[in-house]
Amino acid sequence: MPNLKEVRLRIASVQSTQQITNAMKMVAASKLRKGQNAILQLRPYANKLQEILRNLTASLEGSGESIYASPREVRRVLIVVAASNRGLCGAFNSNTIKAALRHIHTTYASLNDHGAINLITIGKKASEYFRKNHYPIIESYDGVLDSLTFDAASPIAESLMKRFAAGEYDRVDVIYHQFKNAAVQRLMVEQFLPVLPPVSDQKQKFQSDYLFEPDKHRIVTDLIPRSLKIQFFKDLLDSYASEMGARMTAMHQATDNASELLKDLKLSYNKARQAAITKELLEIVTGAEALKG
Repeated sequence: MPNLKEVRLRIASVQSTQQITNAMKMVAASKLRKGQNAILQLRPYANKLQEILRNLTASLEGSGESIYASPREVRRVLIVVAASNRGLCGAFNSNTIKAALRHIHTTYASLNDHGAINLITIGKKASEYFRKNHYPIIESYDGVLDSLTFDAASPIAESLMKRFAAGEYDRVDVIYHQFKNAAVQRLMVEQFLPVLPPVSDQKQKFQSDYLFEPDKHRIVTDLIPRSLKIQFFKDLLDSYASEMGARMTAMHQATDNASELLKDLKLSYNKARQAAITKELLEIVTGAEALKG
């Protein structure tokens, strides 16, 4: 049985850890509330805009008006991996990295063997892992998560569109977590470019000629890039809210585990203290009996 000093030190250590995890849970909950409000307000607008974008690009099919909707033979691929800058958020980062590795080595196995896969990482955890394991990272945007705004996300989306339009890559994919609630985050692997056509039922429903005002060229050159930027910003907001939800859940579980551990340690402490008192009493009684004899 451990002595009283060892148990007291362990109790103090666990109590200190519990205070830290509880404080981190409260901070994550505050950030989660802001991120959740932001993504819930943006998502309906982004989803409707994406529907319009797909229908618009479908109406331009074969006209060559939009370079962002033109499918090509896939020879080079760019993958954007959105993780976080910090740990202590459960399996959030490891699941993102595993999904990226599975996507690289399964979906694009032959292209990867020929070195035709490049990465853009968002978040230090993803950057550190892929750089350490010698994956071809062309850009890293770790600071964007510290202050996630549309103005901060737009340059990244512009870079993706320029690289695709210039023919550097034939496909751009984004891997991120889609926020459901604080306890559930859905891992997503989505095609960002070229723009996917609408599904068959939507295509039939919206198959019609659009009236362009002021003109088709201006609509295509302005609306489609703006829509793609909003879609990318929505993906990053989803990832940020998911990170905060995962961290809050992980810190809540850690705090509960510390409470359970404290109960066991206090029980051990009381047993050790009782054993020490009993031993002292036996020594006193034994000494008294010896003196009496």
